[in-house]
Amino acid sequence: MDKEERKTINQGQEDEMEIYGYNLSRWKLALVSLGVICTGGFLLLLLYWMPEWRVKATCIRAAVKDCEVVLLRTTDEFRMWFCAKIRLLSLENHSLFNPKSIANKISNGHAVHLTENPAEETRHEMSKYSETQSQQIRYFTHHSVKYFWNDTVHNFDILKGLDEGVSCTSIYEKHSAGLTKGMHAYRKLLYGVNEIAVKVPSVLKLLIKEVLNPFYIFQLFSVILWSIDEYYYYALAIVVMSIVSIVSSLYSIRKQYVMLHDMVAAHSTVRVSVCRVNEEIEEIFSTDLVPGDVMVIPLNGTVMPCDAVLINGTCIVNESMLTGESVPVTKTNLPNPSVDVKGMGEELYSPETHKRHTLFCGTTVIQTRFYTGELVKAIVVRTGFSTSKGQLVRSILYPKPTDFKLYRDAYLFLLCLVAVAGIGFIYTIINSILSKEEVGVIIIKSLDIITITVPPALPAAMTAGIVYAQRRLKKVGIFCISPQRINICGQLNLVCFDKTGTLTEDGLDLWGIQRVENTRFLLPEENVCNELLVKSQFVACMATCHSLTKIEGVLSGDPLDLKMFEAIGWILEEATEEETALHNRIMPTVVRPPKQLLPESTAARNQEMELFELPAIYEIGIVRQFPFSSALQRMSVVARVLGDKKMDAYMKGAPEVIASLCRPETVPVDFEKVLEDYTKQGFRVIAFAHRKLESKLTWHKVQNISRDAIENNMDFMGLIIMQNKLKQETPAVLEDLHKANIRTVMVTGDNMLTAVSVARDCGMILPQDKVIIAEALPPKDGKVAKINWHYADSLTQCSNSSAVDSEAIPIKLVHDSLEDLHLTRYHFAMNGKSFSVILEHFQDLVPKLMLHGTVFARMAPDQKTQLVEALQNVDYFVGMCGDGANDCGALKRAHGGISLSELEASVASPFTSKTPSISCVPNLIREGRAALMTSFCVFKFMALYSIIQYFSVTLLYSILSNLGDFQFLFIDLAIILVVVFTMSLNPAWKELVAQRPPSGLISGALLFSVLSQIIISIGFQSLGFFWVKQQPWYKVWCPHLDACNVTRGLYWNSSHLCNETETDKHSIQNCENTTVFFISSFQYLIVAIAFSKGKPFRQPCYKNYFFVVSVIILYVFILFIMLHPVASVDQVLQIVCVPHEWRITMLVIVLVNAFVSVMVEASVDRWGKCCLSWALGCRKKTPKAKYMYLAQELLDDPEWPPKPQTTTEAKAFVKENGSCQIITIT
Repeated sequence: MDKEERKTINQGQEDEMEIYGYNLSRWKLALVSLGVICTGGFLLLLLYWMPEWRVKATCIRAAVKDCEVVLLRTTDEFRMWFCAKIRLLSLENHSLFNPKSIANKISNGHAVHLTENPAEETRHEMSKYSETQSQQIRYFTHHSVKYFWNDTVHNFDILKGLDEGVSCTSIYEKHSAGLTKGMHAYRKLLYGVNEIAVKVPSVLKLLIKEVLNPFYIFQLFSVILWSIDEYYYYALAIVVMSIVSIVSSLYSIRKQYVMLHDMVAAHSTVRVSVCRVNEEIEEIFSTDLVPGDVMVIPLNGTVMPCDAVLINGTCIVNESMLTGESVPVTKTNLPNPSVDVKGMGEELYSPETHKRHTLFCGTTVIQTRFYTGELVKAIVVRTGFSTSKGQLVRSILYPKPTDFKLYRDAYLFLLCLVAVAGIGFIYTIINSILSKEEVGVIIIKSLDIITITVPPALPAAMTAGIVYAQRRLKKVGIFCISPQRINICGQLNLVCFDKTGTLTEDGLDLWGIQRVENTRFLLPEENVCNELLVKSQFVACMATCHSLTKIEGVLSGDPLDLKMFEAIGWILEEATEEETALHNRIMPTVVRPPKQLLPESTAARNQEMELFELPAIYEIGIVRQFPFSSALQRMSVVARVLGDKKMDAYMKGAPEVIASLCRPETVPVDFEKVLEDYTKQGFRVIAFAHRKLESKLTWHKVQNISRDAIENNMDFMGLIIMQNKLKQETPAVLEDLHKANIRTVMVTGDNMLTAVSVARDCGMILPQDKVIIAEALPPKDGKVAKINWHYADSLTQCSNSSAVDSEAIPIKLVHDSLEDLHLTRYHFAMNGKSFSVILEHFQDLVPKLMLHGTVFARMAPDQKTQLVEALQNVDYFVGMCGDGANDCGALKRAHGGISLSELEASVASPFTSKTPSISCVPNLIREGRAALMTSFCVFKFMALYSIIQYFSVTLLYSILSNLGDFQFLFIDLAIILVVVFTMSLNPAWKELVAQRPPSGLISGALLFSVLSQIIISIGFQSLGFFWVKQQPWYKVWCPHLDACNVTRGLYWNSSHLCNETETDKHSIQNCENTTVFFISSFQYLIVAIAFSKGKPFRQPCYKNYFFVVSVIILYVFILFIMLHPVASVDQVLQIVCVPHEWRITMLVIVLVNAFVSVMVEASVDRWGKCCLSWALGCRKKTPKAKYMYLAQELLDDPEWPPKPQTTTEAKAFVKENGSCQIITIT
């Protein structure tokens, strides 16, 4: 096999990786060991940080099949490297007959799924693999997932459970009997322990990992160097800072691990009952469960320890852990195709498709319902990290790195500083050799210049702004689990909103009903709770067609169902566990109206009732329930009125779907018009239907019938109209976002027209704007996929293309700024099905639709995630705001996801708002912008600090001098740290503005600002350094120069000259040092003020009281010791006494420096962009963001937007560019 081979695992999935094989090489290992000794362990650190280098330095390439080590690289934009050791799973000791075949199958790679009957596979496989010698399976573990070698595909693969490639028929026929003990033992060996193990690392392990961070290693190097150079004080300060930083970092990391551990520990070890092949029930620990085990769900409920599919009985489950929705969900048994009337054929089981029959790990089963003698059973399909909860935990444990231009630029900036340090390093060595200094001194001096240029305090300084922003967010009720994302939120220019519970109120109010009689709509009615309607089929449907249940005596379920049931005022009674056990069938849930609604004379009409002289009893029993399916957009029930022979089928759901399942003659002619009128007003409309079932359908037959057999040939009964009110703050928040040039998009599971109506009501779509509905149809009967374009507000249908009124075609507005292009007056709206078809068949149209797509209705959870990705692909910075239900994936994928739910699902979201209101979005963006600007300010300041100090030291090195220990200490501690930690305290500006802060450090204006300040600082330092040498009183090398008294200075006796080697061995005390020290000290404060920007993203710096007070105190102190020398201070700071005139000259230099710096910075702010634009004006600048470039292109495209009543067809053979053609239907 080719040793240079490269294979791909998890192909086409989010965690797709390239895999390379390597074997350990002894001679390479010996060379690396020698290198480690020679470099004092530094090479070992380098290999620890770089997995790719580590493997390549110690191993040689080998075939993936026979390798000892695998090197993995992600195929996404980050291209991250990981390595893993190949391990062997030995099966030789297990000689039980049955499972040995499984060992053979998997070791030879012929089974990725466990899909066959154990008994059959034993007979077949034992004969096939009887000569197989090897009973060892090769595997490796990466990110808590095991990858086994699969001989069939010649690659490593994940061992799947029953969640892929298993038909619904085989679930019942081949897996419902359970496993033998031997089979269970082998599966346990392969699948391992069923637990989501979040091990909380020991403090020591975390400490070692944290300390080995390159930043701390550099700090350690700096501290050792300073200690050798006897610069103990600052070294001690850095050590203290590092310890505080490490301790706080360890605390927060460990706290997150503990939280995550506690979250998953709830189900980690519980006792469960499983059915074995011989129908015996065995009690085992949940950690021993394997795919294929048949688990018995206890009567009193449990927390699910795995993913399992229900094959017997019904469960009521709270899925808030996964969906964020606290509403209990009814789970029914998986339909058995072999028993169903119509059957589902060979439909494959999928936990996502069949989620109404699947119990997910971590969710709580509240109640179970069952047949007598038949336990509620579920087949385990996934265990451990393969479960839905395991995948959620994995995404938290191993998050994707955040890719943000600021951080990429920060590394580039550090590399530039390293380059500058390299120049200084070489200069110092050459200068010191020419001056014939000792080797030890040369080494220390040259290495010291590196620690000056690359400041060890930089990461702490950068973090400060984010920590302050996090604290401010907490004050407004926004909690953050990913602080680095705060900066990214400052760049958001598009926010997706969920509708229900986010833009609108959570609950729905019943507005009214509109019944149908004799295929005509009656007038709308408000009050449903009256005597006339109590026995109508319409009210019976409202009373029975729901998934409500009583939990601890309280009615609970879907809010819509609750409102509907409360509106009729009926009573719901459920059978107790004891009553259910007494009967041979499930005791039905019974609903009945309150006595006061039943007419008293009813009894007199019934002959049989008269005999007993009893009051009328009107009860309806719910015999079978087909739960609501978002894919089918409907639910139905089979019910029977007490005393009736025939059963009734009731159905409710999306009006279009219900009407299509009814007999056409029962649907009113004006159905579509009435429905459109309601949806345009923003009402949520639900349709009802009913039919009498044949008398031959017995109770038991109904329990096994398929829903398709029930849900057809219905009679249309009418509509129920629900009102979903906008939240009070929604319009104002969206207006603020629009003013700030931030696009808003609605992503909802609701009806299209309702969503468009809500978008208009809340101001997302302005009254004069046009809405183009894209209705995409998949390929069918040999015809290609196509998109029909409809204009939502066109009142008249055009008969031909020439009749299209030119006024109806939206206008393209040409704006000065491309940022305003989203104001163009047309919006696209589409549903989830159309979105999927467009993604698959119209790839080239996706970016165009993303540019103006505003309403996305009937979107499934994975489609929401795909939408966020599609928007990010055209370079939008996307925010996502949802209430946690179904939004987990999109919240994680977005640059800034904010959950309005405080439930556990918010673990997936970087931000969680305590107040369930979208007002948190502008707050988050404002704080993000402030934090981003703070990062820029701090970065610029730290850059100037490095360069100013670097240049000070370089100037002094030229005369073999340096800054003194206490001078360094004063600059680094008293000035730099104080300024950095206070300049980050500026709060965010009170409102959102239209402009956005730059996304990276490498921008023209920012670089020009930094370079201009560097030139100014170097210029004024050089001026002072060289000017002092021209003074008449200047003497070289005299630490005890006492030129404070001018007269004494003029008649200075040469006998006062001292031997500086005795008192000042480092040659610190001289006039140049004193001059450079004072000028540079002021320069740090000057650039701090110049860079402390306020409006439009932060409050002005004069409102940052800590900063103002700190700077004033420092200015006063430096000015005081400069103009009025204090002997003790001079002695500590190693300053020499220079004449008063020179002190005044230094003050003038500093004042001119301050004026020039502030004026240049103000000019850069005001004119920088204009000058750069003018300078680059000769060549037409193409926008960097794809969406801006696309917007520019579309301005010149006469075919866009599509005209009303036209169709775009996908070409039968799509070429590389995926081009489409537009055909106008006439």
